Amino acid sequence: MAEQDRSRLLTRRAVLLGGGKLGLISLLVGRLYYLQIVEANRYTVLAEENRVNLRLLPPPRGRIYDRYGVEIASNRQNYRVVVVAEQARDVRSIVNDLSSIIDIDDDDRRRVLKEAAKKRAFVPIIVRENLSWEEVSRIEVNAPDLPGVTIDEGQIRFYPYGHAAGHVLGYVAAVSEAEQTGDPLLELPDFRIGKNGIEQAYDLPLRGGAGNSQVEVNALGRVIRELKRDEGTPGYDLSLTLDMGLQQYAYYRLGQESGSVVVMDVHTGEVLAIASAPSFNPNDFTNGIDHRTWNDLLNNEKAPLTNKSISGQYAPGSTFKMVVTLAALEAGVITPSHTVFCRGFTQLGTHQFHCWKRGGHGSMDLHNGIKQSCDVFFYDVARRVGIDKIAEMAERLGLGRTYDLGLRNEKKGLIPTREWKQALFGEPWQPGETLVAGIGQGYILTTPLQLAVMTSRIVNGGKAVIPHLTREKVGVDGTVEPHDIDYPEIDISQASLDRAIQGMIGVVNEPRGTAGRSRITEEGFEMGGKTGTSQVRRISRAERARGVRKNEDKPWEERDHALFIGFAPIHAPRYACAVVIEHGGGGSKAAAPVAKDVLLECQRRDPSQVSPLPKIATSQPDEPTEG
Repeated sequence: MAEQDRSRLLTRRAVLLGGGKLGLISLLVGRLYYLQIVEANRYTVLAEENRVNLRLLPPPRGRIYDRYGVEIASNRQNYRVVVVAEQARDVRSIVNDLSSIIDIDDDDRRRVLKEAAKKRAFVPIIVRENLSWEEVSRIEVNAPDLPGVTIDEGQIRFYPYGHAAGHVLGYVAAVSEAEQTGDPLLELPDFRIGKNGIEQAYDLPLRGGAGNSQVEVNALGRVIRELKRDEGTPGYDLSLTLDMGLQQYAYYRLGQESGSVVVMDVHTGEVLAIASAPSFNPNDFTNGIDHRTWNDLLNNEKAPLTNKSISGQYAPGSTFKMVVTLAALEAGVITPSHTVFCRGFTQLGTHQFHCWKRGGHGSMDLHNGIKQSCDVFFYDVARRVGIDKIAEMAERLGLGRTYDLGLRNEKKGLIPTREWKQALFGEPWQPGETLVAGIGQGYILTTPLQLAVMTSRIVNGGKAVIPHLTREKVGVDGTVEPHDIDYPEIDISQASLDRAIQGMIGVVNEPRGTAGRSRITEEGFEMGGKTGTSQVRRISRAERARGVRKNEDKPWEERDHALFIGFAPIHAPRYACAVVIEHGGGGSKAAAPVAKDVLLECQRRDPSQVSPLPKIATSQPDEPTEG
């Protein structure tokens, strides 16, 4: 009996154990069925994704051209030497061998060894970029003795005109952490974006659309082969209004001076040249500027990082007399025959306001007042017309505002009014301040670009021309539309404009004109203009008594700014030019000769074809009279 009970117990256990095993087998079979049949497609995709990697490819950045199709920002081949640790075996030894063939600095050595210790052995490490063809050749010749070393090819931004176009084009540089927007393209280690100038203003259309590469990898992530490649959409090619030959000429004509030259078409508003000196080489920023170069730029007293054409704010000096002239003529407070006697100063209360010419000019009418830049004449005219009408005319002529050229840090300048002073200082406007404003001093501030616009509006028949730097309006999405050049009238009579223009022609082309020594003698190319001298620091009575009267008697940073506005040709004005030389002294001495050379070169260039780069003038014009 006991034996039967034991047999039944074993049988039940066997059945339970077998049933349990059967249940487990059924569960395993069901799971296998689910994974291999039901989820087959899903796991097939996952396996494929594990085998195939999708890599983002940066698109070629759009090129930038001048008005004649000359490439002024391009992409050039970037040859770089890379090393694969597993093939090199001893990375330190290979880097030492490489350094005997090409220059490798200590920073690059430390970086390569650090990356070799952190990265997987089959991942390529960049040793050095921007190799010359000669360096590439030396490496290739020694390739059998350099296991694991190969030459890789990419693209790098290149600016063939260097300093001459630095402020206009800006530069590209690596993406900072603050500039990350979630766009995967920005996370690529070699990707560059616009950081200044046109490169920044039109960065999105210049970037283009990313491409991709499908590569087959093994379980360790090693690349086996490339399966598919899409290069993406190249960036938009941008055309500027610049004449690069003229831009380069203007920049080098400034020489060692600190200043600006702006040239524009008076009818269309196209900016043909906008040079600021000294400048910087945008190529230095492409792969990261070194500390020494950066510190040199920061500590230079002539501020090479500042675009003086749009950010430099200067008292316009006697160039502002054209505003006062038009304000007075349009208000009817003077006629062209209005006469003032200049004895070298005018008296207002107990204060004397001096003319630039000691001893005075004698009897001056409007034409001679402009031509000889008589301060006493314009003290009288400014007092008659008043600051409010002067300010209103300045705004009509384009001063005291910014223009959307696509360049950073453009300044508005300043055109003062009674209300402005009361609001800012809580003080009323004084009569003496009107006299000072009449010769472009005091609170008034302008930029070289604004002075070029002012000149254009005077000589183009009174059209409110707006400057622009691109041949078309380009949107961030790449949309393109033409600029509207049907500019409205600025409501100034042609008779008043003609009086102002004739005065400017006299400044350069008539006896006793302040810019007579900068006259263009080539027939049909003659220019008109107006000199200006902007006082940086007023000379005190004590200094006058000590004989401190000339700029040469003062330190460079305290010398007057030299200005000149001009146009050409005088029979049918087409080009306007504004020149500012910081601490250059008199406008007739420092600025007018530059304007003469630039306007002459501008007219000589044939607009129907790409002109060769100009030869830089080295001869110095005769020294003109002060004015």
